[in-house]
Amino acid sequence: MQNFGIYIIGDEILSGKRQDKHLSKAIELLSARGLQLAWASYLGDIPAQITASLKASMERNQQNSDIVFSFGGIGATPDDFTRQCAADAAGVPLARHAGAVANIEAQYGEGAYPKRVLMADFPQGAALIPNPVNRVAGFSIHQHYFVPGFPEMAHPMMEWVLDTHYAHLFHQTKYLEQSIIVESGVESRLIDLMNTVITEFDVKVFSLPKLKPNPHVELGAKGAPDKVLQAMVALKAGVKDLGFTWRDFTAS
Repeated sequence: MQNFGIYIIGDEILSGKRQDKHLSKAIELLSARGLQLAWASYLGDIPAQITASLKASMERNQQNSDIVFSFGGIGATPDDFTRQCAADAAGVPLARHAGAVANIEAQYGEGAYPKRVLMADFPQGAALIPNPVNRVAGFSIHQHYFVPGFPEMAHPMMEWVLDTHYAHLFHQTKYLEQSIIVESGVESRLIDLMNTVITEFDVKVFSLPKLKPNPHVELGAKGAPDKVLQAMVALKAGVKDLGFTWRDFTAS
């Protein structure tokens, strides 16, 4: 089973100068295609950190396990490190991509030089991801897809990657998530029940407590539909046995 993960790169996100719009959109784009986001990491503009993170996920891809999107840091300014870090993680040099150069020249003419053309320097062997906004391409290597930090560019580019390369994965994995609200629930008293359900039904179980104004715990399971349905029966019975009342969760 392949996991989808994302990196969101940039000091401006961590400092609060810009609000992240990538996490929620990535979840939306994947969910619309019957896919789920398995993990997400926020990284500052620290080359060693970016390189180490990319190297780790690229090494996992030796087992063809992760499909990774990286948002940000592929511009040409001194604080854009992602292109070089991706090359270092992949163990290859940066090389000027002729197709990327042609796109930049077509968009900017003489204005492509001397600086904009730097955005055509990709890890050697990388493939292009077309940019529908200004033709400055992203790139991919080892199932890692690098797009700009600008949402208006990045999100259509992510859609293109999914629809072009991974349509065979759409709606292939049957998945269900259900939950109940445990009124006045005490999370610590639910732990043994949760562990029992995990072991018996091989599902993920979660609890989300809320303290005010009306204390309760959202308790649920997610995974294969048939197992989730069985697990929810067990959770409801277990909650009742513990002396709590429950009601079905309704998203607001």
